[in-house]
Amino acid sequence: MTERNKKPPQVQVIRKPAGAPIVPTPIVRPSTTVVATPTPTASRPSSPRPSSTGPRPPAGARPPFRGPPRSSTPRPPPTAEGIAALAKKERVPNRIAKGELEGKMKCRIWKKLHADEAKRFDQAWTLLEATPGLELADAFGIVQSGMSVDEFKARRARAQRREAIKEARSTVAAEATDAFISERLADKAELAFVMGERTVLDVLTAVAPVSFTGERTAQHEKLHVVVLARKSTWDALLPKLERDSKLSQKPASVARQPARRPVSDPRGFLPHLGKPVTVQLRNGIKLELPLIAVGPFDVLLGAAGDELFVPLHAMLSWAPSA
Repeated sequence: MTERNKKPPQVQVIRKPAGAPIVPTPIVRPSTTVVATPTPTASRPSSPRPSSTGPRPPAGARPPFRGPPRSSTPRPPPTAEGIAALAKKERVPNRIAKGELEGKMKCRIWKKLHADEAKRFDQAWTLLEATPGLELADAFGIVQSGMSVDEFKARRARAQRREAIKEARSTVAAEATDAFISERLADKAELAFVMGERTVLDVLTAVAPVSFTGERTAQHEKLHVVVLARKSTWDALLPKLERDSKLSQKPASVARQPARRPVSDPRGFLPHLGKPVTVQLRNGIKLELPLIAVGPFDVLLGAAGDELFVPLHAMLSWAPSA
């Protein structure tokens, strides 16, 4: 019989009586257990990973997976020779060279960030190399000011002299000269105010930092006063005085800056207290009298009761008498 003539199998239908419960037939499937075969891999060391939920490391602690910490041993401080050598090599100020040696900004970085200042320091180093005895700070000041080396040195000398005069005045007591002026205010005696080209007779009524006030002639600027004395003392001394004829006709001017005056430092007079000194005044008068007292701005010459108050700014020169 051929495949076509085969009859399909008959299906027998079993009918259950009405009302009988339908019980599901369980389906039984064969259970299969799959066992995973481990794949051979290279062994790796287990490393702990920081947990996102775990406690955070304390502040300042080095995070994981970083290199070893730097050495805690402090580097030795740079020497003056090392700083000077690096500054000269890089043509920068010493403070920048010192910073690089201390581990701060490098000189080449500073020159890029401050090109204008670096250019001026390069010019200062060139001037320093061409001028023996010049300091880097002075060379930079010359570059900044545009002055010549001689002009800058002259200005520096005047500044140093101003500081020296200020220091000198602070070390000399003013009690004796102040006492003389206070006595003249109290006794109301007529005084001779000797100026550059004239003499004014007046009574002293007040003293200001830069002037004397008279009863009849108002104010006398201290810078114009050459000698201040009692009228009786000056009248007795006047016929005996020596004069320089040129200065009598044209008195020398007084510089406003103490550093430009011939005599400004009172300390030179101190070793000659009680001894005669010779003083040349700017209006030609020459005094040769004992030195009674020295103040910061003035001296007293003569004898007790016949003192002459002579400001330092009125002097062209002085010397101990032979």
